[in-house]
Amino acid sequence: MEHPIEQEIPLNKMELENFHVHIEPVKGLVELKLKEIWKFRELLYFFTWRDVKVRYKQTLLGASWAILQPFLSMVVFSLFFGRLAKIASDGFPYPIFNYAALLPWTYFSGSLSAAAHSMVNSSHLITKIYFPRLILPISAVVSGLVDFAFAFLVLIGLMIFYSVPPTIYVLLLPLFLLQALITALGVGLWLSALNVRYRDVRYIIPFLIQIWQFASPVVYSSTMLDEPWRTLYGINPMAGVIDGFRWALLGADPPGIMIWISVIVSIILFVSGVLYFKKMETTFADEV
Repeated sequence: MEHPIEQEIPLNKMELENFHVHIEPVKGLVELKLKEIWKFRELLYFFTWRDVKVRYKQTLLGASWAILQPFLSMVVFSLFFGRLAKIASDGFPYPIFNYAALLPWTYFSGSLSAAAHSMVNSSHLITKIYFPRLILPISAVVSGLVDFAFAFLVLIGLMIFYSVPPTIYVLLLPLFLLQALITALGVGLWLSALNVRYRDVRYIIPFLIQIWQFASPVVYSSTMLDEPWRTLYGINPMAGVIDGFRWALLGADPPGIMIWISVIVSIILFVSGVLYFKKMETTFADEV
């Protein structure tokens, strides 16, 4: 039987004497113990690297799938929504307009799905050894940044091909990516905890992601909405992320106050997700 984790950690006698893990009963309703994440940072790195390797293990194209998935989606959307349906693209070529949205969306949807399944997929570890359970969904979300980096290369090629220079606001792109990360992690924490107790959640996740995609301005522009509806559209945090990407990369209309609403919603989802996950953490080993 092949074990998923096979790594020797060389520790000398002094390191072994100084390495202690204290497992104590939970005090109060929720005890976060977020400092443990830093203490187990090497394990976080190992899980992240494991997720990257497992994703493309025994595949013919390997990491090329990180590029092909958003690229082929862009081709299909450009054909049906750009050419046939003639959806407005704010004056930009539809392929690059669509790909600038698919880039954060593909990262978000993949990270959300991986985080939501992280606890159930690692049940063999949860029931045997102790480590901060938050590491599993965090590693699932962080590992998706590797795919994002590969997919970003296609966007650079499209911008060169269509002669669309980046704006100075491209420096803000990491902030929009961070918002996508904490949104995926926040919702992923909710779903991963629920997935341990209710296994039919795994059937809801693909449907949720599909509905969320069409509720986000991936194939269309949020400028199609008049005020105040466009501002209220920021309740969908990915609307702010996608509009932020198009604004920073292409110079599209700025998201305005909508981005601040989406940031607030992202933070609420993240904080509530952490609190709920930590509250349910003590039951994972029994229910998984």
